[in-house]
Amino acid sequence: MELIFSLGIGVLVACGIYLVLRERTFSVILGITLLSYAVNVLIFVGGRLMIGAAPLMLPGRTVHADPLPQALVLTAIVIGFGMTAYVVALALRAKEESGTDHVDTVEPEEGPR
Repeated sequence: MELIFSLGIGVLVACGIYLVLRERTFSVILGITLLSYAVNVLIFVGGRLMIGAAPLMLPGRTVHADPLPQALVLTAIVIGFGMTAYVVALALRAKEESGTDHVDTVEPEEGPR
């Protein structure tokens, strides 16, 4: 089970880094979102996933799920969604004003003549 989660996190991180290094704004936003998903899964897996564990500490049960990583991931999902919406709006505004979708909107200068 750990191998599957490790490979999944690795694929998310690799795809996120690849997209962040692209030159289009939408690809960069998608890459940052994938990286945040990878961090969320990493935090969630760090809480020791258990099958059949009670979500709360009940009388007579010694094994229960750790609620802290679940709460952190839930909070990170909400904050990440809000930030993604803000960055998409910001990117659309930048595209409208500059007329291009490139991250670096400055035209390259010509060399000496």
